[in-house]
Amino acid sequence: MSRSVRVVWDDRLISYDFGPSHPLAPVRVELTMALARELGVLDKVELVGCSPATDDELALVHRRDYIEAVKRVSATGRPDLSCGLGTVDNPAFAGVHEASALITGASIAASRAVWTGQAEHALNIAGGLHHAMPGLASGFCVYNDPAVGIAWMLEHGARRVAYVDVDVHHGDGVQAIFHDDPRVLTISLHESPRTLFPGTGFPSETGVEGTAVNVALPAGCGDAGWLRAFHAVVPPLLREFQPEVLFSQQGCDTHALDPLAHLMLSLDGQRQAYAALHALAHETAAGRWVATGGGGYELVQVVPRAWSHLIAEAAGAPIDPQTVTPQSWREFVSLRTGEVPPLHMTDGRTPEHRDFSAGYDPADSVDRAIMATRKAVFPFHGLDPMP
Repeated sequence: MSRSVRVVWDDRLISYDFGPSHPLAPVRVELTMALARELGVLDKVELVGCSPATDDELALVHRRDYIEAVKRVSATGRPDLSCGLGTVDNPAFAGVHEASALITGASIAASRAVWTGQAEHALNIAGGLHHAMPGLASGFCVYNDPAVGIAWMLEHGARRVAYVDVDVHHGDGVQAIFHDDPRVLTISLHESPRTLFPGTGFPSETGVEGTAVNVALPAGCGDAGWLRAFHAVVPPLLREFQPEVLFSQQGCDTHALDPLAHLMLSLDGQRQAYAALHALAHETAAGRWVATGGGGYELVQVVPRAWSHLIAEAAGAPIDPQTVTPQSWREFVSLRTGEVPPLHMTDGRTPEHRDFSAGYDPADSVDRAIMATRKAVFPFHGLDPMP
């Protein structure tokens, strides 16, 4: 399916580091790249470097005074709560501007490669910092690299970009930035804001002309319910919107082992989502697909396997889930983290879901979430909310 695939990588991307006790540990990305390399996945893609986003590029979505405030914190390491740096979620650290700008530069590089035709698909697994607001750091995110990447494409002629966010947390920053821009369709599937940060992402948040779409899933939702919701909402909207580019945020914190949230997906359910997004990029966006990482706080058991599968799927060479993780990688994990690494590239599940077209069950909490979203936004797009 894939003609050319780029993975944007620079070893300096792991410098985005809030400290040893912070959940967003850069080792998760380090272990992912190591696993993908040992599995031969990186042999199937073009590995390219990146440069930091310039102030002008950051200013496509961020306020100039905010960028200057982050630079001041970066130079001194001293907190500045007016810009959101110095909190428990977003500790201040020396070099925070440079580290954040490099991640954003990587998402710009991925977006540029896809928009200009240098690659059909491009990935920045260190990116996906979707909570950052125009003038405020939030939720472990300083600069909103997905929004900057999308804004870069709009600045260079894109007229319709679809953003699909499968992180367990609502993609609030990206939604807020493009809330009034009908050129960008934002779709976020996440745990209900009633039980999880950031407390937004209700179906009633519809943006301009229904271009903000929110599927708020109940805590405890597993593979079958999540996949049912995805297929009931995402494909019909993408087919109607016909984006020129599909941009996805691939947070894997929907996994049952994730310590910060309450959905119950398996690695195998997440793999099905990757395959579905890949197919939809080809069906609805002429194959143009930009993907980033995102949340994911089970650093050894989940993130490296999930995103190695993501890269392999984008490369058109999915990994057999029964594959044994390489011994050399397991030794590296033990040495690097002291933890026992996973042995296989699967959780041993074979997820199945009922298609929503088979009927709506008002007694089912997932179906109620699906219907709330479809009723809120489908009429804007000329679609029937009923199955």
